Amino acid sequence: METEERYTPQPEKKGKGGFVKMAAASFTGVLAGGTMMFYMAPALLDTNTTATETKSSNTANEITVQPASTASSSENNLMSAIDSMDEAVVGVVNLQQQEQEQFNPFGRQSMAATGEDTEETEAGTGSGVIFKKGKDVSYVVTNNHVVEGADTVEVALAGGERIDAEVVGTDALTDLAVLKISSDHVNEVADFGDSSALKLGQQVAAIGNPLGLDLSSSVTEGIVSGINRTVPVSTSAGEWEANVIQTDAAINPGNSGGALINSAGQVIGINSMKIAEEGVEGLGFAIPSEDAIPVIQELMEDGKVDRPYLGVGLEDVSALSREVTENQLNLPTSVTEGTVISQVEMGSSAAKAGFEVGDVIVKINDTKVASTSEFRKYLYNKANIGDKVNITIYRDGKEQTISMKLSTQSE
Repeated sequence: METEERYTPQPEKKGKGGFVKMAAASFTGVLAGGTMMFYMAPALLDTNTTATETKSSNTANEITVQPASTASSSENNLMSAIDSMDEAVVGVVNLQQQEQEQFNPFGRQSMAATGEDTEETEAGTGSGVIFKKGKDVSYVVTNNHVVEGADTVEVALAGGERIDAEVVGTDALTDLAVLKISSDHVNEVADFGDSSALKLGQQVAAIGNPLGLDLSSSVTEGIVSGINRTVPVSTSAGEWEANVIQTDAAINPGNSGGALINSAGQVIGINSMKIAEEGVEGLGFAIPSEDAIPVIQELMEDGKVDRPYLGVGLEDVSALSREVTENQLNLPTSVTEGTVISQVEMGSSAAKAGFEVGDVIVKINDTKVASTSEFRKYLYNKANIGDKVNITIYRDGKEQTISMKLSTQSE
């Protein structure tokens, strides 16, 4: 069904409670635009996927979580832990096709390149962790933003050798990706630990490749500075909030996808990003292992993570001007929060349910919706594909409820 645009979204306003600039810890090797930027709010990517629908267990892809370490966090123990992880942390290289300009002998302007005049160049480098070894293939976890847009991906081993890697699956929302490499080159595999057992002040170390492969297998030491932090981020899959471990162990560009380990040498987090504001130090973040493992397993099984799909564009009500909310959306002055539908995809489940452009979502089932990220968080963490949900909206100033069955994009 076609919908009529009834308002024009205004540029987003960023106030005190708005987005905090975060830098994803990948490295392009170019000073200008050298780091990818995420824009987040008071909390990070909420990857609490334990409530996300998972497939029937595939024992071949099950990941074993080691019990929480009872070892003391002495310097010697941490040194031994780092030594045991040395070859399990690798470099990940993002290669992309670049057109090569041809010299034009008849003028200064370069001639247009043909399809054959392309070569793959490094678009960025990050880190990865080998977590599973099979007879023929082994698996590496890294960040989605490390491999996003790649035409070819290579893994750089601890000894410096670079080998081809195949992308098994990616999930932009949780910023995770799984790669596959030949087991012929794998000597060490990392064990996952239980991130839910972490304590504030616990000693940890970050292992990765800061600023590229020249500084591969670099180690920084720190403590757990915060647990269950939530930071809103802007990803290629939309706005989201991430549940993360905060650490003061230095996480620099190139560390993305590397390991955050405890004193027993267990991976309790996948390093992902840091705050990149001037004057800010010691604020790095990692995706907790308890949140990452369900996503990793689903990527290994299906190559993607299935989530409910409505087929709508959304924008925070708080980002709109009063003229838009009162004169175009006709919202009561008491309604200052929620998410407004800016577009409806034809043939989508939202279109079939009767949603229209300009509808303001304020509640899903019995949960209040204050923002777009809260709405998505409920859909992805608390609802399952096939569930029937009741969504409360304001349309032309009047409150009403629309019921719909949640489905995937392909349905």
